[in-house]
Amino acid sequence: QVQLVESGGGLVQAGGSLRLSCAASRFTLDYYAIGWFRQVPGKEREGVSCISSSSGTTYYADSVKGRFTISRDNAKNTVYLQMDSLNPEDTAVYYCAADRTHPHKCYHYIGFYDYWGQGTLVTVSS
Repeated sequence: QVQLVESGGGLVQAGGSLRLSCAASRFTLDYYAIGWFRQVPGKEREGVSCISSSSGTTYYADSVKGRFTISRDNAKNTVYLQMDSLNPEDTAVYYCAADRTHPHKCYHYIGFYDYWGQGTLVTVSS
């Protein structure tokens, strides 16, 4: 069974950093674009960042641009989201997802993604 597993979430003070990881099992991430999304209870899931299969294309939501960095290590079958200068508005459950249809591009549309992880909670205290 195809599986994505997020890790690295936790509680951090405002201004701090976290690095999220998205590891794949039973399939190879090389041929997928990977996206990071986040969701706050009562709100829609929003695209945060994404990266194409070759890392040639990346996207960042305006709210995280300059603070978050997405990267991938295909040899480790893992994608990372480095989050710096965190603020309380970044508090959410973060999900990674894999898009097999558009591997060479990078889209932040939820409907384009085929596989999802279970999410990891990030809490930023003020």
